[in-house]
Amino acid sequence: MKSRMPKAKSKFLQGRRIDPAPITPDITLANLVDESFLAYNAARLREACHLFTKKMLEPEVTVGLSLTGALTPAGLGISALIPLIKAGFVDWIISTGANLYHDTHFGIGLAMHQGNAQISDIVLRAAEVVRIYDIFFDYSVLLDTDAFFRRIIAAPEFQKTMSTAEFHYLCGRYVHAREQKLGLKDKSLLAVAYEYAVPIYTSSPGDSSIGMNVAAKALQGNKLAFDPSLDVNETASIVLAAKRNTVQGKTHGKKKQSGRSAVFILGGGSPKNFLLQTEPQIQEVLGIDERGHDYFLQVTDARPDTGGLSGATPGEAVSWGKVDPDRLPDAVVCYLDSTVALPIMTAYALARHEPRAPKRLYDRRAEFMDLLLSEYKKSKRR
Repeated sequence: MKSRMPKAKSKFLQGRRIDPAPITPDITLANLVDESFLAYNAARLREACHLFTKKMLEPEVTVGLSLTGALTPAGLGISALIPLIKAGFVDWIISTGANLYHDTHFGIGLAMHQGNAQISDIVLRAAEVVRIYDIFFDYSVLLDTDAFFRRIIAAPEFQKTMSTAEFHYLCGRYVHAREQKLGLKDKSLLAVAYEYAVPIYTSSPGDSSIGMNVAAKALQGNKLAFDPSLDVNETASIVLAAKRNTVQGKTHGKKKQSGRSAVFILGGGSPKNFLLQTEPQIQEVLGIDERGHDYFLQVTDARPDTGGLSGATPGEAVSWGKVDPDRLPDAVVCYLDSTVALPIMTAYALARHEPRAPKRLYDRRAEFMDLLLSEYKKSKRR
């Protein structure tokens, strides 16, 4: 009888064999991710950790972060976002105004509490307790935060039209000063972003309690106004500078590497689009030669088949010019709650990657705008 020739191993069976070691009491979180997150959304979270840590945090990459969902009320500004900024892992941010408003509570010494989501909201309203799912806080927290913003935006430096990045930088300076007066440290994302010159933009500045208080002061003659065109062009200039490697600058005798742009999207919504539209602004509108963001990482619980932007895939983003098609393999979508994924990704990155020098992009906005203007002047779209 003829012996059968050994069957060639299928190309589809080249992946790592699933045979994990048992979890032990002393396993680190980073090792748990690497060794036990082997399939389904756990595997996508592992892939997200690897993409972020092994590629997005290389020196030539500029990382933009978008924030949606009530992350700062849950303390994730303190526990995760601030450590990422201090490690140099986040270079610029687009956030909902609500996240920045609730972040300010912590910086000015106001309290948020864990609560029971099953308690009647009618009972809570009578007790003047406000609820964000299972986060409770006294109604006075809103009033005191409103008063804080109305007081600072009456200052002379606010009496002009500005980008939301400049507005948040100025607010961060005041929150930072309040933290110091109260003996607090690293409680506010706004304050730490001010300290590390991380620009923060809001795609819809009127859609939050901060914007509502700005509107109220306008009725009293306050001159503060936001210019969305400044935001659109400044964010596009940051991405263009990242791709042209103007952000990185000289490499001290070594061969200069090409720059890259990474997007880290928590949730979706308007901040996601504002982060991604930087590339269509550069290519489609301004007519500047570019191909799209290099790295795409999103944590979302939204489905793509409803047609909403929050669930739109990186493949769909390629069709808009938002993501470089040649870089599409460097894209991960993790279908998970951000409040679960963000702390794990933060701990993993801090354990697996050394800190990066802060890029301090806020201080270089004029330089980046000069670059954008110089390339736009060469465009046929003018």
